[in-house]
Amino acid sequence: MTQQSSVEQITAFEDADLEDLCQATVEAIIDGLGFEWLKSPGRAALERYWSGVLLVPERRLFVARLDGTIVGTAQLILPTRSNEAGSFDVTLTGFFIRPWARGHGLARRLLTEVENAVPKPGIKQISLVVRATQEAAIRLYESAGYVRWGVKPKYAQVGRGYIAGYYYIKDLGGARRRKGAPPQTAHAQTAHAQTAHAQTARAKPARAKPARAKPARAKPDPAGS
Repeated sequence: MTQQSSVEQITAFEDADLEDLCQATVEAIIDGLGFEWLKSPGRAALERYWSGVLLVPERRLFVARLDGTIVGTAQLILPTRSNEAGSFDVTLTGFFIRPWARGHGLARRLLTEVENAVPKPGIKQISLVVRATQEAAIRLYESAGYVRWGVKPKYAQVGRGYIAGYYYIKDLGGARRRKGAPPQTAHAQTAHAQTAHAQTARAKPARAKPARAKPARAKPDPAGS
């Protein structure tokens, strides 16, 4: 029997949505998918968290469903009105798919849904951070054109150790890209930047050669023989 899947933005909970979200969050925490919790804070705290997400004007909640059950989420955080200097940037966070619901292409569809919902033309960039252990998510982001620009060695403390955090951005300003050309991968963009830097470093301005003074010709002495 074929399972029905979908992705969408939601602004209110219906039926078992809140229960699905709470259970999905517990599974994400156990699987080390973020949410900054190391263990479940309890059902009441999770219900308050998800109810609060819908109340924040700058947050947009997106969900992935499998046979009507919420199996994944993503949040898009818009800049506040007071953040005029950062009004070009949005943040992607809370992105995960429940372990048993993977393999249906929902992660990529969910990411595409979020990107399509980014307000245009004001927003020029999407930012995100992902744990170094989330290898599947890293592959997804890089294949979708996100470029890693930084690493925080001690991003999350788990047990007695630390997990690094990788910082990514995706440039939405496609005006400079040739029409019809596919977006560069993270590796291609990084290689291009390194090549450009090397070429700039090797290029040296030509030095102007000093003009040589021509020797003056002796004038003939009219009194001489």
